[in-house]
Amino acid sequence: MSATASPSSRTAPVDPAPAIPDPASPALAVEGLACQRGERLLFEGLGFALAPGQLLLLTGPNGSGKSSLLRVLAGLNAPAAGRIAWRGRPIAEDPAAHRQRLRFLTHLDGVKPALTVTENLAFWAALTGAPAARAGTALEAFGLERIADLPARFLSAGQRRRLALSRLTLAPAALWLLDEPSTSLDAEGVERLLAAIAAHRAQGGIAVVATHDRLALQPSDELRLAERGAAS
Repeated sequence: MSATASPSSRTAPVDPAPAIPDPASPALAVEGLACQRGERLLFEGLGFALAPGQLLLLTGPNGSGKSSLLRVLAGLNAPAAGRIAWRGRPIAEDPAAHRQRLRFLTHLDGVKPALTVTENLAFWAALTGAPAARAGTALEAFGLERIADLPARFLSAGQRRRLALSRLTLAPAALWLLDEPSTSLDAEGVERLLAAIAAHRAQGGIAVVATHDRLALQPSDELRLAERGAAS
């Protein structure tokens, strides 16, 4: 006679523990990427992978496609060909999740002239779901305390750029996409920018930075886009 286990003696199946992402494995992976502007092919066959804490430096002449590449990485423009994945999943499958994991700084500062410096930060904090108290930390990060109550319409170009950059420190984001972030900054502003990027990387953040300036970024890799669009 075969024995049959009673319900109380049976062992319930145990669900496997969820896989923990390897911090050294690529989080952002780009394969065979191509981008067009109108009828013009900017680049094709582009590929790279970035793990947490890494920084990719984008260089190349004007018109080579640096800004276009950042827009594609942000999910704002669709690539002409290729694949962009975050932890193995194409970003196109969940655009909302991809937007939440990144901060994209463009040439436009997005500053509201009628609001004070602090009010601009409070506005951005509300958009990102960051605690309002983070505005004070952002002010300190870019040396804006003395002009905190000044309407943004009175700011110099460098001060506006600092204010735009300060939003990066309002709430953590896994991926920073920065287009010419040092534009209009003085030496102190550049130092504060570099410190913010270093802190972001130290916390496991990834950065892709397009710049003409030779910033002391200590990149993990550099990608130069040629004038006619071929990656080198």
